[in-house]
Amino acid sequence: MNSNTPSVIVFDVNETLSDMSTMKARFVDIGAPSHLAGIWFASLLRDGFALAAAGGAAKFAEISSEILRGVLRDVALTGNLDDAVEHIMTGFFALNLYPDVEDGIRALKTTGLRLVTLSNGGVQVARTLLTRAGLQNEFEALLTVEDAPAWKPVRAAYDYAAAVCGVPPGDMLLVAVHPWDIHGAAQAGLSTAWLNRTGEAYPSYFAAPDYTLTALGELAVRISASKR
Repeated sequence: MNSNTPSVIVFDVNETLSDMSTMKARFVDIGAPSHLAGIWFASLLRDGFALAAAGGAAKFAEISSEILRGVLRDVALTGNLDDAVEHIMTGFFALNLYPDVEDGIRALKTTGLRLVTLSNGGVQVARTLLTRAGLQNEFEALLTVEDAPAWKPVRAAYDYAAAVCGVPPGDMLLVAVHPWDIHGAAQAGLSTAWLNRTGEAYPSYFAAPDYTLTALGELAVRISASKR
């Protein structure tokens, strides 16, 4: 376990702060089965990771919309494909926070820690999400890998966040629901907190998180306890 007390908490956005389950309804709206939402999101992450591993990059929105066209290709849509893609893509801007996020953010802020986001998605999605919830002012910066050399979980993404915040990676702690993100951050020298709301088993082949949480509000308590 990383024994350093972090000065900066870095939050993943999609599925960590935002509840993406409502995207399933967007698929149903256009005449597609709801399970395609999960296939689509996993596929866009796969291709984003492949680009990063090969030394390339593309914007989240570009990959996701193109993957979406392929996923919907053989679906009997209720309208035309362009409108269907737009309906689903705009769903990112209608997402809400998970119920545990607001209190957890405010609790962490009261400890004096600096809060930032670091997303593979665009910054406007994070800004819209947090502004709607009245939480944007709690964050020092909203960061995106579009300004970094590579997507997470490549080390350069976390190094970029550390450089922007003016701290070494060891002074940062990443909060994420995705084990691949936890592993990438740990390899880059960050402390990590795995937000496991659904009781999943953590993969043994990834670096273990420093903290495992069932709700975000637990993190401020755990960090405060570690200082004593």
